[in-house]
Amino acid sequence: MGRSDTRARIQAAATVLFRRHGYSATGLKRIAAEADAPFGSIYHFFPGGKRQLAEDMIRTSGTEYGRLVLALLDSVPDPVESLVHAFEAAADDLAAADYADACPIGTVALEVASSDEVLRAATAEVFEEWVAAATRWFGHWVAEPTAARSLAYSMVMMLEGAFMLSRAARDPEPLRVAGRSMAELLRAAITQASAH
Repeated sequence: MGRSDTRARIQAAATVLFRRHGYSATGLKRIAAEADAPFGSIYHFFPGGKRQLAEDMIRTSGTEYGRLVLALLDSVPDPVESLVHAFEAAADDLAAADYADACPIGTVALEVASSDEVLRAATAEVFEEWVAAATRWFGHWVAEPTAARSLAYSMVMMLEGAFMLSRAARDPEPLRVAGRSMAELLRAAITQASAH
């Protein structure tokens, strides 16, 4: 196994552990054990230790997750139906993961918002990437930039909130309801835009 394999295993283990347990509850020894990597290799690849590894996870997995959501939205031609489809897929994936894996950065974002400026800034930047990408996506059907951005914020907020409710209740229904609610918001925005 090469150096890049070890680094990739460390990143993958950190992503799963931070996602499931948060920043404080995830120790470097556990990451090394899950990655089947020597403890010292974490500092070799991530000299800044746990914080650098967490920041890398936030930026890497957060960006990948944003692309996944957009791919789901683009997989169904009708935008209203695509929102329902994307939230249904999130609900199915969460249930299949036994409610352990939701948003890759949500758990850490809540935890570090007032305790670690570096990680807070990283999560804020990733969330802004998501909002900007979703604004462009909604802009295909709602030309008014403020309305498209409002829909983008709503989608991210509904997704994150629905993940929290679904995980707490161990029930995918909040995600399904959020998808239907987003579909109604978009349908109303398209109707309003076409009336002008």
